[in-house]
Amino acid sequence: MSLAAGLQKHRLTLARAAALAASVGITVFVFSLRGQTERLAAYGYPGIFLLSLLSNATVILPAPGVAFTFAMGAVLPPPLVALVAGSGAALGEITGYLAGFSGQGLASNSTFYHRLQAWTAANGAWAIVVLALIPNPFFDIAGATAGLLKMRFGTFLAATWTGKVLKMLAFAYAGAASITWLESLLG
Repeated sequence: MSLAAGLQKHRLTLARAAALAASVGITVFVFSLRGQTERLAAYGYPGIFLLSLLSNATVILPAPGVAFTFAMGAVLPPPLVALVAGSGAALGEITGYLAGFSGQGLASNSTFYHRLQAWTAANGAWAIVVLALIPNPFFDIAGATAGLLKMRFGTFLAATWTGKVLKMLAFAYAGAASITWLESLLG
């Protein structure tokens, strides 16, 4: 092996280790903030963005981002809530991508993971859009798959943003409709 090839391999190993450390560090930080949801709500759109970002930055651990989007859609204009929450969610999903890029698959031995990897490899960004759009707790695995497949970061982020904004739009409008429904039920 040449010196240049050795250095390139060493840099790639360091980049992967840094990506994995960042992913784990962000997850631990976000999990430590899980009790701060009510305080973030007082900040309006910046609070929606931050809570959505933090909720989606956790790798595998559940967080209340979608429920918060539903609630805020009832009191603020749903399209703006969706745009802000979807943008935060897309940026938060970078942790899953980084975990995959690091080469450390989150579920690399499972049949589901291998099917997801093949489907994502075959469908590219469209697979990420669909998986981001569907409410599911496994998007971290999809993000890790995209990272492991070395999907271009910009492509991953744009596809994730598209799916997350559309999903948040549905939840925000559902929250708005719930207020109307409750008023008609009680009034």
